[in-house]
Amino acid sequence: MPRGMHKSRTLRKVFVKTPGGKTTLHYRKRKPSKAICASCKKQLAGVPRERPYKMMTMAKTAKRPERPYGGVLCSPCTRKLIQQKAHQVEEKK
Repeated sequence: MPRGMHKSRTLRKVFVKTPGGKTTLHYRKRKPSKAICASCKKQLAGVPRERPYKMMTMAKTAKRPERPYGGVLCSPCTRKLIQQKAHQVEEKK
């Protein structure tokens, strides 16, 4: 019978095959939710779904795209925002 903390769905069940050939049940923490765009709520590409301890060991460029608003806005929203800012600069002149 599993312990009380393992009865809830907080931890996910992972079946692991041991060297002896038996399959045992391990409990692991779930991955965080997918990163979403701040304006259109679409899933962001190039942003991994990993636990904080794995994100700490990753390179900075592996955590998010290397461009303005990378990891915050999706590509189409970034493009629109940059174009809007460029138009505002032109109007001021």
